[in-house]
Amino acid sequence: MTPIRDPGDMMSAIARLSGTVCLDETAARRGSTLPRGQGRSMVVAAGNSGRILVVDDQNVNLRVVGTLLARQGYEVLSASSGEEALQRYIESPPDLILLDMMMPGMDGFDVIAALHELGPLQVPVVFVTAAHDRDLLLRAFDAGVVDYVTKPFLPEELLARVNAHVGLKLTRDRLERVAREREELVNLVAHDLKNPLSSVVFAAELLRSGLCKAERIPRYLEMIHESADDALGYIHHYLESQSDKRADDDAAPGRADLGEILGWLHKRYEMQLEARGIRAELRLPGTMAQVNIHPRVLRQVAENLVTNAMKYAPDAELLLTARAGAPGYWQLVVADRGPGIPPEREKELFKPFVRLHDDPRYDGLSSGLGLSLAKRIIARAGGQLWYEARRNGGARFIIELPEVPTPVVA
Repeated sequence: MTPIRDPGDMMSAIARLSGTVCLDETAARRGSTLPRGQGRSMVVAAGNSGRILVVDDQNVNLRVVGTLLARQGYEVLSASSGEEALQRYIESPPDLILLDMMMPGMDGFDVIAALHELGPLQVPVVFVTAAHDRDLLLRAFDAGVVDYVTKPFLPEELLARVNAHVGLKLTRDRLERVAREREELVNLVAHDLKNPLSSVVFAAELLRSGLCKAERIPRYLEMIHESADDALGYIHHYLESQSDKRADDDAAPGRADLGEILGWLHKRYEMQLEARGIRAELRLPGTMAQVNIHPRVLRQVAENLVTNAMKYAPDAELLLTARAGAPGYWQLVVADRGPGIPPEREKELFKPFVRLHDDPRYDGLSSGLGLSLAKRIIARAGGQLWYEARRNGGARFIIELPEVPTPVVA
């Protein structure tokens, strides 16, 4: 392919657009008057508004187009062959590709075919060509090109097309990101409301049945009230968090007392555990055990572990305890005597929407989302959540969080 017609004229046009001094043809071909760092591989200007990969087998074309785009605020990646273009795409996917149609060896059509083989092409491709063949251009659009620019081109035309397609790409990325965040928030709210609402339904059904003992009626009514209050608290939290940049500020500063959390868990689920034949053992820490996380957040995560034990380990023992962990950390432990997790599937345990039990008895009991959310929440608080298989059968989940130092009294 021949270089852009009269690079000196093109550099003059660039200078007129950017208000800089014109570079003559000899300087443009040598690249000697370009600022240091604006070589063949990458050009960066302040105020970047997108990343563009320019592919052309002529170095002078790469310099001219790269300088034009960089002076408009784009980050420019350059490649002088199809193979180099694919490597740069894999290393750092751009927001737009300006692709020379006719190159020796791997031409523009070969490059775009190879890009499709890597996966769905989410980046707009604009062909740059000196050809005016209608059939060739139609073939380019069939291959997935979104637009084309013919040489010699006006800088204003190239910039207009680039600005339009980069703007569309960045807007689409923002919309997809917002959609993902909203979906994540909906999943989080739905999951966190499930536990308190399940407690409401459990207590209400017992009261409606007329079979519960009279002395337990006040406790069931209290359970309904507390669970409904928790649900409203979660809703208020999520509504308030929408005004912040982070939609789920799960690692909000706070101080949770592990003894109080364990006592709350035991009291909240005592009757539900009893109804499922689960014998709960509560072992409180022998000393003050406070960790750096909001109590509401830790209750949410611990509830998820307890309700999992209720689903998968009925008619068994359940241990709720706290113990010292690594130096500067405390652990909250929930251990059951259920079937545990098959060893070959433990690596999938904290993946979202993965159900690890094939037993039809567990169908509909889990969305496969709870542990994934719980692990992320604990990580944001500076802690860890992991699983251990118990000797003689069962599952042990451990939450480890940084302790809150006890203030020294002078």
